[in-house]
Amino acid sequence: MPLEDFIIWVYCWVDQKLNESVSDTPLRSRGFPPKLSDAEVLTMELIGEFLGIDTDQGIWRYFRCHWREWFPQLGSRSQFAKQASNLWAFKLVLQHRLTRALGAEQDPVHFIDGFPIPVCLFKRAPKCRRFKGEADFGYCASKEQTFYGFRGHVLVDFHGTITGFTLTNASEDERVALWDIVERVRGLVLGDKGYLGAHLKQELFKQEVCLETPLRSNMRDTRDPAWVKCMTSTRRLVETVIGQLSERFHIEKVWARDLWHLTNRLGRKILAHSLGVLINRTLGRDPLQFDGLIVA
Repeated sequence: MPLEDFIIWVYCWVDQKLNESVSDTPLRSRGFPPKLSDAEVLTMELIGEFLGIDTDQGIWRYFRCHWREWFPQLGSRSQFAKQASNLWAFKLVLQHRLTRALGAEQDPVHFIDGFPIPVCLFKRAPKCRRFKGEADFGYCASKEQTFYGFRGHVLVDFHGTITGFTLTNASEDERVALWDIVERVRGLVLGDKGYLGAHLKQELFKQEVCLETPLRSNMRDTRDPAWVKCMTSTRRLVETVIGQLSERFHIEKVWARDLWHLTNRLGRKILAHSLGVLINRTLGRDPLQFDGLIVA
């Protein structure tokens, strides 16, 4: 898909879904409407994220230099950044609509995993003033390192669609965070050893959620070895999604200085990834094959 068509497609989708979301309740109750429409701002953010430009300044500069004719009402960088941040809640609404449109919540199989979102370098943590009282120290087993910041928790369906996402401080138990993102799903949920717990599994089963995880080396596993091997291999899908969020969308980088702006940044990254899945499925491509989706 040419980049021009990609921008048009994203704008049309955002404009339609945004109008549906605010059909009953106006987005603004007073004041003059902004010169640059909200659909245009959201489109610029999502296109920028998909192209690997993840800062407000970078997105604003890119469209100002390359697409000014398409967005003639683009004002100053500060106006763009403020308007984009004020739309954080609608990014979550659009993500929920997209999740339902893709049928992700009805999928009988989901995968869950967490990943670190460091606020700063570990050696600078004692003097870091950002997110004081909100961020904390945690340990990432996959990277075998301690970090200071937050932990993202992502739930994806069998096709890689992000069904749920939540943010906790780095020290929060992964099993507690799980409750925030499985409330709308039913069926099998596969996680790693961080979600291991007999009581948790029993409580989730009451909500028609069957949680399966690998066992620790000192625990006896009576399950079919073939099933355990299949579970281990298939749950790598969530690792693929996390890898894309980290490498293409830079979700582990924190440029924000407060939770409001951080929530906005995370929301648009998740939405941009989901839109990529939607476009790929529309074109009959592999849902997670983002490389080659846009051609020069």
